Amino acid sequence: MAQHGKKYLEAEKLVDRDKLYQPQEAVSLLKKINYVKFDPTVEVHMKLGVDSRHADQMVRGTAMLPAGSGKEVKVLVFTQGEKVAEAEAAGADFVGLDDLIKQIEADWLDFDIAIATPDVMAKVGKLGKKLGPRGLMPTPKAGTITFDLAKTIREVRAGRVEFKIDRANNLLHIPAGKLSFSEEALLANLSSVIDAVVRAKPSGAKSNYIKSIVLSSTMSPSIRLDIASAQALKVQ
Repeated sequence: MAQHGKKYLEAEKLVDRDKLYQPQEAVSLLKKINYVKFDPTVEVHMKLGVDSRHADQMVRGTAMLPAGSGKEVKVLVFTQGEKVAEAEAAGADFVGLDDLIKQIEADWLDFDIAIATPDVMAKVGKLGKKLGPRGLMPTPKAGTITFDLAKTIREVRAGRVEFKIDRANNLLHIPAGKLSFSEEALLANLSSVIDAVVRAKPSGAKSNYIKSIVLSSTMSPSIRLDIASAQALKVQ
């Protein structure tokens, strides 16, 4: 079992392990128990009542964070022809096709999200073994295979995050901003994340779809949320 330091253990004393917290209370407590000197990422962890080994119970999607992610995102775009200029004008960090494919085959992965136009996927598809395990492969479900490059690039820079279930444990781990955000901003992001997961409910999911919701920040103790109250949150 991992051993925690003194500061973590002191923070842990402030969290009631038997309590299901209201979202507002949980966000306030999360700020109170922070002890790190950097600005940690706030994360939402959700246990789902699905069996992701079955195709009709796979959970994957995207959530728009109204307050942004607080992270600078490096965007790579696979495209060709006139779409190159569109991607560059929209602020993509890396744009190209064959040259980028060669770099990635040589183990270069200095980007956070990859977008591709449909006409180049025949070439990009061969990168599946490199990008797939890292969650970087463009996919229709994540909205990263598209001809509307300008809109997609704006969204990912503004705070669009992808999520995909951890098949080993049926868990989702989704970033929801930085702890330095205001409580109102974090609640808006939390609401958007939960709403996106609810909308991504697969056809084969059980009635008890969301089994638990836990809030934490980097290196902090976890805070369990009251599921009904969390789902009732509304984006302001």
